[in-house]
Amino acid sequence: MNIEPFEIFKVLSVETRVKILDLLKTRGPSGAKDIGAAIGITTAAVSQHLKILKQAGLVRSERKGYWIPYSIDEKAMENCRQLLNEVCTCGCRGTGKFREVESEMSNLESLKKYEKELDNELNTVRQRVKELKS
Repeated sequence: MNIEPFEIFKVLSVETRVKILDLLKTRGPSGAKDIGAAIGITTAAVSQHLKILKQAGLVRSERKGYWIPYSIDEKAMENCRQLLNEVCTCGCRGTGKFREVESEMSNLESLKKYEKELDNELNTVRQRVKELKS
């Protein structure tokens, strides 16, 4: 199935779906009932989220009698990682290290812009921490 990158981000923008993926990653194949019990939502809600994750190609399932275990589609998750690396603003391309400087001036400007974005985000987090402490 070929899904547009923006659709993947839309699917992953729901916290419950990310929790489901994390659960499948750590526990392996699981049924909707077990997933619901683990994350505290109804089986029906889990089924709806799994349906969307399956349509996006991020999970797969294979019926085994009455039980339908869901598991992560590793190839699809690798495609997601590559997609995130492409849109990463730091220029690391998934390595965690900044790419080699091709043009020091444009790279410096880019890094300064990124630093400002990070400062703004950090200030927002600090403000939220203060609010929660109050």
